[in-house]
Amino acid sequence: MDSRAVEVEELARAAAAGDPAALHALLTVLRPDVLRICARFLPNREDAEDACQDALLALTRSIGGFEGRSSFRTWLYGLTANRARSTYQRLRGRFLAESGGVPLPDRPDPRRTSVVAGTRLDLLDALERLRPDLAEAVVLRDLLDLSYADIAALTAVPEGTVKSRIHQGRTQLRVRLLPEPECTAG
Repeated sequence: MDSRAVEVEELARAAAAGDPAALHALLTVLRPDVLRICARFLPNREDAEDACQDALLALTRSIGGFEGRSSFRTWLYGLTANRARSTYQRLRGRFLAESGGVPLPDRPDPRRTSVVAGTRLDLLDALERLRPDLAEAVVLRDLLDLSYADIAALTAVPEGTVKSRIHQGRTQLRVRLLPEPECTAG
């Protein structure tokens, strides 16, 4: 473990024990990493910053519950991924309410959406349709690059279950993300 990772783990343990100075230092050190994780989910910088703030607030409120069963980074990644997904759900709900119930387009308009942003939006929509345990496993592995062991520790399930959930989730995502075949008039 590098010195920065050791510092973060020590700050997290002190913050979990109730040290406010450690919590402040931890939030300062983690903000760039949390923003980077949120930006993997949300294509718009302002939305990623909102999710980052939500994640840091959630960290502040729940740091006392960090028990050290997994590394702090693993715990943080799970918390941050959940906040980013919640931000996306909230934004999507707001859009639907403000648009008078007009549904989102099936595919983002490529003239107004970057390929990367469109891909992320498609992925987030597909993740929303998965069972939560499958979506969580896929996000932790494929978006946050956690090891199977870290995911097992974070979700409190055996490593074999984690692998199974990731396989099932990827299979269902693949089906949902494949472009629909175009109909041609004959």
